[in-house]
Amino acid sequence: MGSTDRLRQITEAVREAGRIGVAELAALTGASEMTIRRDLEVLADQGVLERYRGGARSLLLRGEEPPFALRAQEGTDVKRRIAAEVADLIADGESVVLDSGTTCLEVARALEHRRLTVAPLSLHAVNALSGAPNVTLLVPGGHPRPGELALTGPLTQASLAALRFDTAVIGCCGLTAANGLTAYDLDDAAVKRAAIGSARRVIAVTESAKLSRTALAFVAPTSTLHALVTDEAAPEDETGAITAAGVTVRKV
Repeated sequence: MGSTDRLRQITEAVREAGRIGVAELAALTGASEMTIRRDLEVLADQGVLERYRGGARSLLLRGEEPPFALRAQEGTDVKRRIAAEVADLIADGESVVLDSGTTCLEVARALEHRRLTVAPLSLHAVNALSGAPNVTLLVPGGHPRPGELALTGPLTQASLAALRFDTAVIGCCGLTAANGLTAYDLDDAAVKRAAIGSARRVIAVTESAKLSRTALAFVAPTSTLHALVTDEAAPEDETGAITAAGVTVRKV
């Protein structure tokens, strides 16, 4: 098991149990107790958990999104393939509003050498595109969420309301045909809705694991989407239902 997968497994185990010992985590992951202790220090530095002698307790509530720094290390190959597919769907000269999140950050990197107008909703993506020679960069106002650096609040929504985009690229915390697009954070959900409302076309991007998940904050019904780009592990029953809702599904 790689370190990224192990950190994810430890995070989930600690969150599920509330508190758990080093020996239990070593048995769960097959790693040595010394390795587990190092992993716990990494996760403690990221604010995921709190160490105590012989174990750790979770600082994440059930249904809460893991920190950006942890998610940014996960599934990078899949996210890059998704980003490349999204880039192929966007024509030179388009105006694009680009959501926050780790998958959308990869989309920003995939658009770096294109001739586009892009409004990123994350300071991570703003930074990724700041040196792009042919990208006209629009930076909305708003309040950056700590760690995530996603722009939220009335200034962000007002900026989006004043603009009209060809395409919105939207990430999600959960997406099902029945429950639609959902997010963990209410402020984030409001910004996603504003971005969707400002665009002629909406492309959702997500790893397959999120297609069976529903988060707290409702963003939009599935029928609002024009396309979904996900990976080939996406469950056929869910992608079939999403397709039946009128969404073009692309698997990479």
